[in-house]
Amino acid sequence: MPEGFRTIAEGLDHPEGVAAAPDGTLYAGGEAGQIYRIAPDGTVEEIAMTGGFIYGITLDGVGNVYACDFGNAAVMRISVAGEVSTWSAGTAERPMRVPNFAAFDDVGNLYVTDSGEWGVDDGIIYRVAPDQQTTVWTGAVPRFPNGCCLSADGRTLFVVESRGRQIVGIPIADDGTAGPPAIAASLVGSQPDGIALAVDGTMVVGCYRPDRLYVVAPDGAVRVLAEDPDGVVLNQPTNVAFMGDDLELLVVSSLGGWSLVVTDAGMHGLPLRYPSP
Repeated sequence: MPEGFRTIAEGLDHPEGVAAAPDGTLYAGGEAGQIYRIAPDGTVEEIAMTGGFIYGITLDGVGNVYACDFGNAAVMRISVAGEVSTWSAGTAERPMRVPNFAAFDDVGNLYVTDSGEWGVDDGIIYRVAPDQQTTVWTGAVPRFPNGCCLSADGRTLFVVESRGRQIVGIPIADDGTAGPPAIAASLVGSQPDGIALAVDGTMVVGCYRPDRLYVVAPDGAVRVLAEDPDGVVLNQPTNVAFMGDDLELLVVSSLGGWSLVVTDAGMHGLPLRYPSP
């Protein structure tokens, strides 16, 4: 069992996604479409229900939640007041099927991975503009694209390719189009899921299987940060996020369990983009 972790929220319904707001408030989702808000003292409040199955979540600058909802096959927007609406369901030619994770850029474009069908290698990545216009950004990372995040300079989208057992970097051209992907790290022997980036370019990766967290150095070297063979503390640790005053803590969701846990990351997280809607 890994040491150094403590539980900060309990009673969640198999949370896959977790995100931290600038004020330290945490948000998570549940497998029946619950959207949870977790106060710094660990108090859990269910602020909305989409009726779907929430995967990854992210936030904008005023506290609206954008939830990748597998059950509704869409990215759902939950306002600060708890109102639920569809932000994007894909395009007419390619409706969303398995929206899995999303990340904002500086100007409010939302990059959304759609994992596709497991084993078919038909995943794609959408780009949803601030006016909700949705386009297929790239299909060049088809092997179950999953967690994603932007580089510090905003010119690369890092994507976990779960069935490819790797992380790829996709250049973002000046005109916003996707460049050819390049392998950033190999994670053979695991099924990687979520990703968070530190200020120095280090990646922290959560794994659906085995119950493990990886650290990937900027040069691509991989080491195990924590592992739980019993699946007690880390139970399908899918998504990871940095939190704390200096983003020095790492919060981990557990799709197989009912809680969020946190540990001293030993590094400082890269601040996320929180664009104003």
